[in-house]
Amino acid sequence: MRKLVYYVAVTIDGFIAGPGGEFDFFPIEPDVMRVLTPELPETVPTAFREQAGVADLPNRRFDTVVMGRGTYDPAFKEGITSPYAHLKQYVFSRSLAGTDSEVEIVSADAAEFVRGLKRQEGADIWLCGGGDLAAQLAGEIDEMIIKRNPIVIGDGIRLFDGPFEAHRFALTETRPFESGVVVMRYAKN
Repeated sequence: MRKLVYYVAVTIDGFIAGPGGEFDFFPIEPDVMRVLTPELPETVPTAFREQAGVADLPNRRFDTVVMGRGTYDPAFKEGITSPYAHLKQYVFSRSLAGTDSEVEIVSADAAEFVRGLKRQEGADIWLCGGGDLAAQLAGEIDEMIIKRNPIVIGDGIRLFDGPFEAHRFALTETRPFESGVVVMRYAKN
């Protein structure tokens, strides 16, 4: 069965974006990119794949991406309606109408929808953000790849932005980088 993998950058204090959804304070660290980009080339947005040197690389881990409206909006507002055209894309929103792109807008229950995706044949599913969607899908997440950045912002969108509900994960890998970023992998217990 396919896995749902939450792969995301986070601050030391647990935020994936600022209070207004901003994420431009996360640096693109060359030491981290040299390692992670070849491992997960499909996580590079389509518009930047050539610049990142992965335009011709096949998807290695994921063939599907799921994201919340807040994660989709920055690209959408710039006229990019299909940010990951090399993946099957689903955006969870109850207010966004369908787009003229390869993105499917989903207003159904997120956990139920993702359980259906997991039963289909294919590669793993990347949960790209945001915090509200991650909280809705917490029980469905099989693995997390967390890029903890040496930044504190004090307020913003939390890694999981929802009600209290405990889910146990086991740390399976820790990779520190000279830039101060630590990539941690967790598997569902």
